[in-house]
Amino acid sequence: MNQLILEHLDPRAWRAKPDGRNARTIAAIFAHMHNVRRKWLRLSAPHVKLPAQLDRTRCTQHQTQIALAKSALLCSEMLAEALCRADGRVRQFRRDGWARAWAPSPAMFGYMIMHDAHHRGQICMLAHQLSFPLPGEASYGLWAWEKLWKECGFNESTLKMSKSEVKRK
Repeated sequence: MNQLILEHLDPRAWRAKPDGRNARTIAAIFAHMHNVRRKWLRLSAPHVKLPAQLDRTRCTQHQTQIALAKSALLCSEMLAEALCRADGRVRQFRRDGWARAWAPSPAMFGYMIMHDAHHRGQICMLAHQLSFPLPGEASYGLWAWEKLWKECGFNESTLKMSKSEVKRK
């Protein structure tokens, strides 16, 4: 989803200043998303080598695409370790240093998805308000789950994993 937006976002929107005091640019919002993923990894999976942090004032769209892909992969590995491996090293999920830790559960996954979705909504709305709306291919593409699923290499057979296969992982 994030990659789809970044691929279609007008480069002029990247650092365009929104109205309002202390309003974040689109670049700053994307950098925040990546940097928060780094924090989750640092606090919940300290054994994982962290990707580089993004500087919200200097990162490019291309650097952000690469960084988000890396942090997404590491977060999915952290989730797999927490949810599917009894001997995994991820024993808790810490959203922040001040927040109480959660036991590994689907709530981790839901929290992470909702954080990204919230900021994607901000980005899409901000691009529109800045007069750089996403083209239909991107804005409607965010809802084309079946197409996105296939583009990621999934098919019907990958969905039909047996319970014993899940338990082994």
